[in-house]
Amino acid sequence: MPTIDAILQKRELDRDDIIALLGASASADVELIRSSAEKVLIDECGDAVYYRGLVEFSNYCAYDCHYCGIRKSNADIKRYTLSKDDIVAAAKWSIRQGYGSVVLQSGERRDPEFVDFLEDVIAEIKSATVSEKLPNGAGITLSVGEQEPQSYERFYKAGAHRYLLRIEASDPNLFALIHPQNQSWQNRIDCLKTLRQIGFQVGTGVMIGIPGQTVSNLADDVLFFRGMDVDMIGMGPYIVHRSTPMNIHADYYDQHKDKIFQTALLMIAVCRLVLKNVNIASTTALQAMRDDGRELGLRYGANVIMPQTTPVDVRRDYLLYDGKPYMSDDARLYHSDLEKKIKSIGRKITVDDWGDSKKAVLRSQASYQCLTLKSKPLKSLKSKSLKSNSFLVTGAPPP
Repeated sequence: MPTIDAILQKRELDRDDIIALLGASASADVELIRSSAEKVLIDECGDAVYYRGLVEFSNYCAYDCHYCGIRKSNADIKRYTLSKDDIVAAAKWSIRQGYGSVVLQSGERRDPEFVDFLEDVIAEIKSATVSEKLPNGAGITLSVGEQEPQSYERFYKAGAHRYLLRIEASDPNLFALIHPQNQSWQNRIDCLKTLRQIGFQVGTGVMIGIPGQTVSNLADDVLFFRGMDVDMIGMGPYIVHRSTPMNIHADYYDQHKDKIFQTALLMIAVCRLVLKNVNIASTTALQAMRDDGRELGLRYGANVIMPQTTPVDVRRDYLLYDGKPYMSDDARLYHSDLEKKIKSIGRKITVDDWGDSKKAVLRSQASYQCLTLKSKPLKSLKSKSLKSNSFLVTGAPPP
């Protein structure tokens, strides 16, 4: 079997290589993987950390995922939906801090009232955040689950341009273990494909440390990300919620949480090594397990942070898992704390930037150049440079 060092020298990693990297346990090997991933990040994407102001605007959900604290059947939580004014206010606050982008996240609903409401919110955020620095308003990422294609199209036309839809487990059998029968793995795949066809930058991700999950499953998850050609990844360690059916695995989680945490970091590193120039989030769940979890996520190859901007009075009602941090902290204190931590590891915080992944930018450049080649004679192309393509990052229309 090749050494970790030998694997890291390869230009392309195969499934066996990925399994070996994810199974590394010796501290020297883990550090070698981490430093290699960090180098790839800097070489491919730079040292920037992109912020997304996270607004968890509703905890109503029509589904009963076995692991999730806001599942439909959990009667122990108070349900809420923020008003449009509150959501827009949170988005505007994020933009004033220089975040450039927001994430609108909620439980899964497909009813017409929800779709109409969200479409209106997106349009309002776009118009309310136009400025000299952001001439096309805030960048908007959605994470509201499986929807009808027509709804995705409406959200896109209203102004959202990124969508995170986590697969949670790319293995259909593992997916079935953590979801009720009325939720389909194939439908999740179809939704991801539809999002790409509509024009969204597409993100997905998995839970790491699900009982019964193997290193081989995780390796296949990485290959799944590559096969789906995703632009961004949002994944994190599995953390039990005591008011869910998966609470039966609480002892398993307590016994294995250190291993789960380390594997989550290795997943970030391996995804960076394999996928190169995608955006990878250092998620809140990492910090729920360790105070320095988010900084470690960045050091293993992540480049996106989603600061909490949900109003404090409802924040405790949006608990997907136990132990979520920053439940009562003012958003300003949260912002200040994150800034200090990011600067302490030598990374740069990017302000007033949508923070699209380099992969998505390059894809857009290629698409635009192809269209230009079809519509213009070669002589005119020679005189017009495609050098900056700032319209791809800020959302301005192509020149």
